[in-house]
Amino acid sequence: MSMEKKDTILVVDDEHGVRQSFNMVLKDEYNVLLAGTGQEAIDIFTKNPVDMILLDICLPDSDGLELLEKFKEADPNTEIIMVTAVNEVQTAVKAIKLGAYEYIIKPFIVDDILTVIGRALEKQSLVKEVTYLRNALERYHPFEKMIGKDIKMRKIFDLISTVSQSDGTVLIHGESGTGKELVARAIHNRGPRSNQPFVVINCAAIPATLMESEIFGYNRGAFTGATTTSIGKLEIADKGTVFLDDIDSLDINMQAKLLRIVQEKEFERLGSTKVIKADVRFVAASNKDLEKLISRGEFREDLFYRLNVFPIKLPPLRERRGDIPLLLNHFLELYAKNIGKSPKKFSNEAVKVLTEYDWPGNVREIQNIVERFTTITKGSVIDLKDIATLDMGKREKKDMTLKEAVSAFEKKFIFEILESVDGNRKKAAERLGIHRNTLITKMEKRY
Repeated sequence: MSMEKKDTILVVDDEHGVRQSFNMVLKDEYNVLLAGTGQEAIDIFTKNPVDMILLDICLPDSDGLELLEKFKEADPNTEIIMVTAVNEVQTAVKAIKLGAYEYIIKPFIVDDILTVIGRALEKQSLVKEVTYLRNALERYHPFEKMIGKDIKMRKIFDLISTVSQSDGTVLIHGESGTGKELVARAIHNRGPRSNQPFVVINCAAIPATLMESEIFGYNRGAFTGATTTSIGKLEIADKGTVFLDDIDSLDINMQAKLLRIVQEKEFERLGSTKVIKADVRFVAASNKDLEKLISRGEFREDLFYRLNVFPIKLPPLRERRGDIPLLLNHFLELYAKNIGKSPKKFSNEAVKVLTEYDWPGNVREIQNIVERFTTITKGSVIDLKDIATLDMGKREKKDMTLKEAVSAFEKKFIFEILESVDGNRKKAAERLGIHRNTLITKMEKRY
């Protein structure tokens, strides 16, 4: 894949000599398409991705201003420079009002036309960037660094470094809260597309009826309420990465349309037949077993294999408990920095207990718990009495043996007693009818 993709310019002029002059001037820096009539220009524009049009006002079969209006209606982001041999102020003003970037009089000076083209394409790029940034702000996450020294996470980091240098599709699997989006961002940030957009499409959050318009965009009049033309997330992500979160939520019909995009790297906006190239890398994620969904006819097997070129499986937090103290400290420091105060800390006893907790919500749950305790704990140390309200028995009972269920109940009961005596271990042991050392042993025991 070449990241130095040339912009495409369509030259529309009825004079062969003028077309060839533009071609000679532009061909080294741009892909140049040539049309001698309005209809030929429309045909080329419909079938090819076009970034800019140099449009003659006087054509044998069309009015240049009417063509300008049609092109702008089909794609408002295509920059159009009007070219004419007649210097008429009224025509120039009308062209600008209809959306033309500039109005140039023949004969033109080569350096001048190159400067105008450069400015117009730069403006187009800035518009796309602003649209992307607005989209990104809606999904801003304050914690984008992955934390982990466990061997499983080190293998994940190595895999990210390797996969990021390729342009193949990636399928990330992991429970909710394990950091699938962070992995996707890391792949993007370490790869050759790092300076381009990273666009998130949350397949579970977007209603099925709106999914197509969100992804592909739409032309004015494509459906009831489509009063303007809108670019979709695929166009926003041009040359960058698209992250398809909760890919399992897509309905089967949308899966077929997505398969075509992943395979052919092209699509059309709703209400348009113009083919748009999708120069993007796809990274998808799911917290469900897609192969089970395939067996039930709920997920396309061909799409699965297209996405699963580079599979990455994220371990749940309970399978890398050694990283829990690191994450606790990481979030303590981040929240302290956010509020401009010195970070609080967990007592050693609290860290031991939290390390044995199953964390069904994974890293996201740790983040939320740390924020809660940082806010409600008055002292500088978060101790056992402070975390006693945490439901240590949250693990699904159906997944436990009898011994594990009894142990979970015992641990939860102990913390309820500790809470009732404000963390006083001696009083708690007396209330429980056991020795204080036995209480400490049970608190530190792995359940």
